[in-house]
Amino acid sequence: MPWKNQGGGPWGSGPKGPWGSGPQSSGPRPPDLEDLLRRGQDRLQQMLPGGYFSGLGIAIAVLGALTIWGLSGFFRVQSEELGVVLRFGKHVRTVQPGLNYHLPYPIETVLLPKALRVSTISIGMTLLSDPARRGTTVRDVPEESLMLTGDENIVDVDFTVLWRIKPDGVGDFLFNIQNPEGTVKAVAESAMREVIGRSNIQPILTGARTTIETGVQELMQKTLDSYGAGVLVQQVQMQKVDPPQQVIDAFRDVQAARADLERLQNEAQTYANRVIPDARGRAAQIIQNAEGYKGQAVAEAKGQSARFLDVYEEYRKAPDVTRERIYLETMERVLGPAEKLVYDPGSGPGGGQGVVPYLPLSELSPRRQPQAPAAPQNQQTQGGTR
Repeated sequence: MPWKNQGGGPWGSGPKGPWGSGPQSSGPRPPDLEDLLRRGQDRLQQMLPGGYFSGLGIAIAVLGALTIWGLSGFFRVQSEELGVVLRFGKHVRTVQPGLNYHLPYPIETVLLPKALRVSTISIGMTLLSDPARRGTTVRDVPEESLMLTGDENIVDVDFTVLWRIKPDGVGDFLFNIQNPEGTVKAVAESAMREVIGRSNIQPILTGARTTIETGVQELMQKTLDSYGAGVLVQQVQMQKVDPPQQVIDAFRDVQAARADLERLQNEAQTYANRVIPDARGRAAQIIQNAEGYKGQAVAEAKGQSARFLDVYEEYRKAPDVTRERIYLETMERVLGPAEKLVYDPGSGPGGGQGVVPYLPLSELSPRRQPQAPAAPQNQQTQGGTR
């Protein structure tokens, strides 16, 4: 019995379903699967040459798909980037900026990190955009900036770190650490706290910034290398180094007192440098004078002792003569500069026996002359007595 299609579906005419049953519902029905396959086949035949599904058409379609798939491997690396090529997830090579090629996905894929760009991380402060000023403002972050010094003081330190990816460490940067920027920031804060903890507050606030920056940079690089992070620390820059805001006024007073102390010490040192050499010169002069006097006194003593020994030697040879000569020399030395009056008791009337002579000592001694008013009385007395 032939199959008659009287406007029904492929399974029969009328409103019956494919199994001979009536319709299940009166609403719209979705297209049959065979209708969808037939429509797709018709469209494919229309696209292929000849209007039918031939072997040549399949080959051309496959070749076009392969061409498109192969061309999808071209990629461009920007000036600040490096291309990291992965083959089934494994790092096989690194390519430089420019046009490059890798095997199409899923055989090879490429990652493009900003490996040639210098990045900046701020610790102890954060930059906020200020629309009113058309710029940025700095806000302090105390939980990052407050640090303990080696002499148990607190200092507020803000600093920045300039870093980049090592040219030969791109793979380490991508696969050895998670959140690279956070890791660099944590290492920077830890290194700064360690270096500050080994230093006193006075050098930190004055002239030790370069030393601290170098120490932090070396410690950061050592730590990141131990992690295999593939990061190169280029520079550490200290921005603000101050005491905490709550004690900054008192600290400035202390700094002023220390400056006064240093000034007074310098003035005292200058005075000492001027006075001490003068005192040493005078002391040396006094010592030289004493040495000269010593030599002179010793020489005189030796001369006197030699003269005494000579006299003693002559005395031993002629005691009486020597005694008389010494007596006469002594009397000459004693009476020589004095005024003398010689009185001979054997001369004068009566042989001078029993006569008490009157000597006008005031006239004989000019140095004992009385004052002018008393002179006439003395002359009258002397004239009457004589």
